[in-house]
Amino acid sequence: MLGAAINCSALAGQSHGPAAVDGYRLRNAESEPGAWMSSGRTYNEQRFSPLAKINPKNVSRLGLAWYHELDTARGNEATPVVVDGVIYTTEPWNITTALDAKTGKVIWVFDPKVQRERSRFACCDVVTRGLALWNGKVIIGALDGRVIAIDAKTGKEVWSFNSFAGQEDMPLTITGAPRVFDGKVLIGNGGADMGARGFVTALDADTGSLLWRWWIVPGDPSKPFESKALEMASKTWTGEYWKVGGGGNAWDSFAYDPDLKLIYVGTGNGGPWSQARRSPEGGDNLFLSSIVALNADTGEYVWHYQTTPGDEWDYTATQPLILADLNIERRPRKVIMQQPKNGFFYVIDRVTGQLISAKSVVRQNWTTGIDPVTGSAIVDPAARYREKPVLIYPSAFGSHNWNPMSFSPQTGLVYIPLTDQPRVYATPHKGPPGSPDPFGALRKELSEKASQDHLAWLSAWDPISQTEKWRVQHTITGNGGTLSTAGNLVIQGTVDSKLNIYAADTGKKLWEFDAQTVPISGAISYLVDGEQFIAINVGWGGGVAHIEQAFSKGLHISKARLLVFKLGGKLRLPPLPNELPLEPPPNRHPTPEVYSNGERLYQTHCEMCHGSRAAGGVKDLRRMTNDTRAHFQDIVRGGTRQSQGMANFSNAVTKEEVDMILQYVNARANEDWGSF
Repeated sequence: MLGAAINCSALAGQSHGPAAVDGYRLRNAESEPGAWMSSGRTYNEQRFSPLAKINPKNVSRLGLAWYHELDTARGNEATPVVVDGVIYTTEPWNITTALDAKTGKVIWVFDPKVQRERSRFACCDVVTRGLALWNGKVIIGALDGRVIAIDAKTGKEVWSFNSFAGQEDMPLTITGAPRVFDGKVLIGNGGADMGARGFVTALDADTGSLLWRWWIVPGDPSKPFESKALEMASKTWTGEYWKVGGGGNAWDSFAYDPDLKLIYVGTGNGGPWSQARRSPEGGDNLFLSSIVALNADTGEYVWHYQTTPGDEWDYTATQPLILADLNIERRPRKVIMQQPKNGFFYVIDRVTGQLISAKSVVRQNWTTGIDPVTGSAIVDPAARYREKPVLIYPSAFGSHNWNPMSFSPQTGLVYIPLTDQPRVYATPHKGPPGSPDPFGALRKELSEKASQDHLAWLSAWDPISQTEKWRVQHTITGNGGTLSTAGNLVIQGTVDSKLNIYAADTGKKLWEFDAQTVPISGAISYLVDGEQFIAINVGWGGGVAHIEQAFSKGLHISKARLLVFKLGGKLRLPPLPNELPLEPPPNRHPTPEVYSNGERLYQTHCEMCHGSRAAGGVKDLRRMTNDTRAHFQDIVRGGTRQSQGMANFSNAVTKEEVDMILQYVNARANEDWGSF
């Protein structure tokens, strides 16, 4: 019966051309269980597939049906979308491809030609997390701020809108997936870590014209506030907050309730992180780290719930938002659920914004609990770091990052990739360059403790009782998103390059596939000609997955791919190429002053892309070849690798400073690997 319904829908869509997705189809996506028309499959963002042809009884027969090779080894985080037999996916630099969903044959490729220089503003690699469909168009948000509509039949540009117009001097990027709600494209941006002020933009999906914009944090109070909500929010800030940006950027998650006509926005961290720098006398700093409900037609503020008052730990609330109708205390509640970075799982009334329940799911010491009257987190004053370092749980990677979580209406459980690890927080040493750090010994002690204290697991969480029903322990942090299905399956990739399938009710492992690189994104499932497929983008996935633990276990970094599976699939991936041997750097140790200055410069200019203490990142600099070391100045200050995404830093660092960075990186290689 389902197959007949899907075939009729597919024929109707094809008669109107490719990607004939309108408001009716999106609102009634549940009636097309074989399609996956938006990032979360339906407006409720549950990432649950109603398909059950693949199930515990036959999953052992699952095999690779086809794959699409990508010419990159960078983070591949996008969730594909599928409708009417075509799969659309996007990859680093927003290169977008349409393929036959049954065979993998390429239909067209669109390259928006993003300027590689923009990569210096991307905190966690030049990733993108998905795309949207509307009335024969594929809509993407490009890293450089353009929102672009592509003709789904030809792969040609239809319209383009620069969402960063007027903000060209701000270090903004787009990495999140656009959403289309009743003919409106919603897009956010990133940049809080670099001092940008965040906003959300709504466009007409047919024409690309601007409909409304909602700013997340207040601007200069000497000028008119953009909304009454921001005037109210300004009272929760102190000092000259507008001069440092403020942050709050909504870089990933949105959801929509078509009955309530509300858009839900997950907002980001403070920029800069330290509250002492942006709001020196404290305050909640609205609307940082919040879930905000906006009127879908006007963009006007309706309500908010702040998960982390006065955030200064990078505790974004941009993580996935899931809508569901749950029976809580014997009455039905329309809820929104989130597991943000700060360690708590939240169940919130999505009509009013009232907190229903919150429970910490990992270790946390930044708060003493939730105020039973206000529903707000009670921040522990000891967690508000200054120059003296403190060890805080969880880390800025969070208990849960961007990696999608899913909800199964069948089991009533939310499946969450969790990380439990601390981070050392402190404001930079205020002495002159090279002067002794009075907290250096403590900083080192806490950093060593943090580096050894990390746990990770897949959690099956009951949102009604706020209890864990089962977990699968993982050995490495930073694991992939989840998909749950009506076939009683949960699908998740792990940093050890495995794609795994578990029983949704028990957590029993049923199937495993060596993906040769990390399946870090969220999988999807779809139907073509009555046959169920499972698809997932694989690729190292930006900063979170590029971690030293993975390298220490000898994992190989292969090129990114789109992998598609079906029952009886027989295809095999080609064998991995041999890794190039490590080339030892000059075996000389810089003076303590050069090492200290090099470390400080590295943290300022390089750490965001290349990992803490030069371990991991988009490219692990300890693993440079001697040829790269010889041309290090040309690469950093000459821009010789801009076409590969390495920005030109000639206006940021001097030749002498680049040399100190190189000496520090070489010293780190010698520290970790000795004589090689």
